[in-house]
Amino acid sequence: MTSTSSKPHDLQALDTLTGGAFTAPTSGERAARIRDWLAGNPSSEQMQEVFKELSGRDKGAARLLREKLDEIKRAKGQEAIAAEWAQKAETLLAQSKLNIADALAWQRDAAKAGAPLSREPLAGLKAQLAERVKGIEDLQHRAQVHREAAVLLAQRFEVLSTKGWKDAQAAEESLRADVTHWQQQAADIVADANWNSLDAKFAPQLEASKSQLLVVSDSFHGALAQAVAAAADAAAPLPPVPVWADELRAARGEVVAPKPAAPARPAAPKVDPAVRAAAQDAVQAALAKLEQETAEGHGKASAGAAAALRAVLKEHGKLVDAPLEARVHAALVAAGELEGWQRWSADKVREDLVAKAEGLLKRPEGQALGGRKMQETLRALRDQWKQADQGGVPNHALWKRFDEACNEAHKVVEAWLEKVRADAAEHRALRVALIEEVKAWAAAHAGATDLKAHNRALHQFADRWRDAGHVGEKVFAELQPLWNEAFGAARAPFETAQKASVERRQAMIAEATELGAQPMLRIDAVKALQQRWQHEAQSVPLDRRHEQKLWDAFRAPIDEAFNRKTVEREKASAAMSEHDRHVLEASKALDAANAGGDAQKIRAAIAGLEAALRGEAPAPATTSDGPSVGATGVEAPGQAAAEFGESAEQTPGSSDAEATPSAPAAAVADAPDLVAPADGADASARSDSAAHEAGEAASVAPAAPPKPAPKPVVAMRGDDRPSSKKAEAAPAARGTGRFGDRRDGGRPGAGGPGRPNDRGGPRPDARGGDRGAPGGGRFGDRPPREDRGPRLGDAAFRAQREALERADMALRKLAAQAHGEALTQVLGAWEQRDAARLPSVQELGRAVTPAVRTQWSQAVGAAPTAGASDAAEALLRLEMAAEVPTPAEQLDARRALQLKLLTKRGDPTPAQTWGQDAGKVLAAAHDAATARRLQNALKALLRK
Repeated sequence: MTSTSSKPHDLQALDTLTGGAFTAPTSGERAARIRDWLAGNPSSEQMQEVFKELSGRDKGAARLLREKLDEIKRAKGQEAIAAEWAQKAETLLAQSKLNIADALAWQRDAAKAGAPLSREPLAGLKAQLAERVKGIEDLQHRAQVHREAAVLLAQRFEVLSTKGWKDAQAAEESLRADVTHWQQQAADIVADANWNSLDAKFAPQLEASKSQLLVVSDSFHGALAQAVAAAADAAAPLPPVPVWADELRAARGEVVAPKPAAPARPAAPKVDPAVRAAAQDAVQAALAKLEQETAEGHGKASAGAAAALRAVLKEHGKLVDAPLEARVHAALVAAGELEGWQRWSADKVREDLVAKAEGLLKRPEGQALGGRKMQETLRALRDQWKQADQGGVPNHALWKRFDEACNEAHKVVEAWLEKVRADAAEHRALRVALIEEVKAWAAAHAGATDLKAHNRALHQFADRWRDAGHVGEKVFAELQPLWNEAFGAARAPFETAQKASVERRQAMIAEATELGAQPMLRIDAVKALQQRWQHEAQSVPLDRRHEQKLWDAFRAPIDEAFNRKTVEREKASAAMSEHDRHVLEASKALDAANAGGDAQKIRAAIAGLEAALRGEAPAPATTSDGPSVGATGVEAPGQAAAEFGESAEQTPGSSDAEATPSAPAAAVADAPDLVAPADGADASARSDSAAHEAGEAASVAPAAPPKPAPKPVVAMRGDDRPSSKKAEAAPAARGTGRFGDRRDGGRPGAGGPGRPNDRGGPRPDARGGDRGAPGGGRFGDRPPREDRGPRLGDAAFRAQREALERADMALRKLAAQAHGEALTQVLGAWEQRDAARLPSVQELGRAVTPAVRTQWSQAVGAAPTAGASDAAEALLRLEMAAEVPTPAEQLDARRALQLKLLTKRGDPTPAQTWGQDAGKVLAAAHDAATARRLQNALKALLRK
């Protein structure tokens, strides 16, 4: 039995649930139905099931479900956060004594945590806290105002005590009612629910105001009652108020004794005019000196002159008249010494300090002072106040304002200090945890072998310690030794490995020095040493500067040895052979022809270069020292061509070293952030050495005598079996082939260009050329290789190769230009119906035969034919032959023509009749769209 899946039924149910979202024909309709379904607030489980099925069918419609699910997920997360901060707010509201700073901190921290303060219940709790804070602030303000009201009531009692007792008696009832009302308001303030949340200083202040007011009120009412009794009974005692007692005495008819006059001040002793004049002269002299220094801008001198003037004032200040004293004050102000003269400036300095203290919390938005800056500013202001109090009389009223402003501003400092302490505790815990983590990591990685990963982990630990936050100096002094101990234990294996690596590298440096000092540089030993250095550098990282110094010391002797080889090689290559010189001249001539843009001249120059490569240049004259390298001019063309081929095959090996004089530096092993070794350094060095030795041998050895001609074959053993037909003889060696032609089939290792590192010429072990029979190849099936002359030098070989490449590119470019011009002329002749403008057969190229050209000429010269269908079909056949695209509106016609051609298998294909088809198109009338299609087709066909 087979079980059937219930998925179709589930999809049908989900489609019904979503209002046909799964069966909607378009994505837009599916999205609209999903949107309508979501408007009905389906359950989260239903949305999950629909999203699971719809996500693989329509990503756009499923996006709506994913966004809705994400919104529900975020809402759930915010509900958890809201519940947490709601509980904190309810705890604050339940406290009998609420701190305003805690309420404000709740709102700030809740916003930082991402709590939804704009939604219930947090919005209501936020409003309740704000109302509670506002009630506390209002109650605090009421308490302060009530204290001032008590002072004003006491002043009313004091003022009435200076007037008549009848006036006081008239205002007694209103005063009594005001005092009663004040007491009732004070009781209401104390009974308020927020009274416990106020600062502790407000309760004793309000109680002191109440006690003072009641004492004054009771004294006033008692004195007034005594005055009323004394007015009714002359024998009653008089009230203790002087004004009322005098009034009652006058009413009784008693004589009021006049007030005793104040005792006269003793007359000041007269000052001798000579003494006063001397004092005036001394002060004027000091004043003139200060004014002169101030006017000249001498800062230090003016300070000294001001000090001298103050000293004179201490001695003669009482004998100075008012105008001179005013001049002294102005001079000291101008000299900036007003603060030093406490007699004039103490209160002014205090007022400035009070204004600065009160302005600390009234700064513009965005310019409020931070905790540390506020602390430093308050400390500086208090120090300046102490200096102002040292030489002047204290001013308690200004001090009270200054102290209250400083205390209010100090709340910012307290909040900052609390935050600093909390951060310091957190940072200390982080650092302690990091120390323990480093200890555990060091124990787990004591025998680590991946030193690079070990070093990266150490750097990460160091960065985390550096970024662990600020702690106090005492805590840092406590934790730093523990960190150094843990980090040192973690770093010990790495430092031990670094020390051993440095010793190994020093040994390799000594080994490199010995290799560089040898007369014959051993490339294999150098490469092996470089690979060891590279492996060591990749295994154990060192400090970059130290590693660079070791690397420089290691590469110096090897670079020096390679530089010696380079110098020797340059000396050997400086003596250019005559053959190379002719090749260079022919290459320059070819470059000049390329620049001229004449195809015939370019082909002639190519022929001249090939002749120079074959050694057909005039043989140079010999010198007295012996035959020169140019003696190869007598060689056979085949031998010269073989030499050219060998030079071409030598390029990958020898040219690398010649083109990069700094190959020794690039060949050294790869160290971190240093130069990587070149893979071809060994091959380059051996190729350079071989080329140098071959050049020397060619310049010293005389020309080899010509080889004797092979003997003709008289008779040979044969076989008359049909299957024993002897293969034809192998073709002779390349004689006049061009650059890149293979000498013997391109077999890798046989000197052909089949492998990049083949150097050409016979191998040192003579394999493949003279193995087996003395006159054959490996098993006697190949003829012996011909002797070839000296190879081309690197400069000559590169010059002729690059010249030939540029010539090939120039010929291709000229051919493309000629092809385009011919095609343009064909279209122009068709448009003008002028057969004379039709290009010649040579200009059209080998793809157009004379018969085809004649047909085109007749078609263009005749009047346009009316056979539009034949021209359209011919044009489609041309596009099929050229394999170019057909316009969209003609695709049906092209398919119909293809089906038609399939039914006529014996007819020629469009590729065979494209010339006649083009003639049919040219015989029709000219049309821009047809011309464009004909041009695209002929562009491809004329190139074939």
